[in-house]
Parts: sequence; C-alpha cells; structure tokens
Amino acid sequence: MYSKIHSPEHRLSKDAVKIWIIREVMIDILGFIILGVLFYLDYHFSWKDWIGWILIVITIIAVLFSIWSIFIEPFLLYRNFRYDADESFLQLKSGALKEVHQLVPMTKIQAVETNQGPLFRKYGLCSLEISTMGSSHTIPALPKEVAVKWRNQIAHFAKIKEVEE
Repeated sequence: MYSKIHSPEHRLSKDAVKIWIIREVMIDILGFIILGVLFYLDYHFSWKDWIGWILIVITIIAVLFSIWSIFIEPFLLYRNFRYDADESFLQLKSGALKEVHQLVPMTKIQAVETNQGPLFRKYGLCSLEISTMGSSHTIPALPKEVAVKWRNQIAHFAKIKEVEE
C-alpha cells in the first residue's frame, strides 16, 4: 500500500523577495541604458524611421516586463514556493497559475550543494542545488544555516558521502 504524502510546508526566506527585486531592477536598469543608447544613436545618425518605431515597441514591451518582474513575479514566487524532505522524497511545490508539485526520490539524488552569490551573501542566504542523473532542482533562497541543515539532511537521506571542506 501507498503511504500518504503530505504537501510541503517549509517556505523560503522573506528576504528572497528583496533580492529578486534588486536583481530585476539592476537588469532592467542595464536594459534601459542600452535602449537609451540606441535611441541616442537613432537620433544622432538619423536612422530609418522604422528603426525608431521598433525601439519604441521594444521600450513598451520592456516597461511591461519590468512591471511584471519587479512588482508581481517576486511576490508570486515567494507565496507559492514550498519544499520538504523525508527519508523517501524531496518535495518541491511552486506555481501560481500552473501549480507544479515535484517528488524527487531520495535514491535518485546524486549531489547536494549550497550556492551563495554576492546579493545572497549580503542577506545571509543560500540557494540549495539538488542534482539527479537527469535533472537539477533548486530551493532558491534559504537562510544559510537552514540551507546547510537541509543540505546535510538530504545528503543523509540520499546516503551521499560529503567531501570534507
């Protein structure tokens, strides 16, 4: 018989939203600087009229994507991401419009690692990368001590021998 699998309950750090917003603002600023340079070059060199119209359309699309990626997406990602692990499965649940609930058998996990970039380091967060033979899964923003605890727990469940650092 099958045992009942409960939905995952653990959440990401609330600082994840800040980090995702900061990252998107930095990317958007870079994109708008590039668009500004292109508008300047269009004006300065009197490019064909259709190039100016294409730049205007690209700018409108970029503004809409910026609104989505800064004001909506980070909150949806945070609100809908859950994770959990036990002796049998790693569970990941995400998605606002299309809910995805992944069950990764512990016997298939080959490697578990923590990653910490500059923004994550500033807020004391890590992402947890879980690799199997055919795929990779990420728990994106956990407090460092929680990420290390989960890394060790999943490694123990998956019987992975950790290399001494």
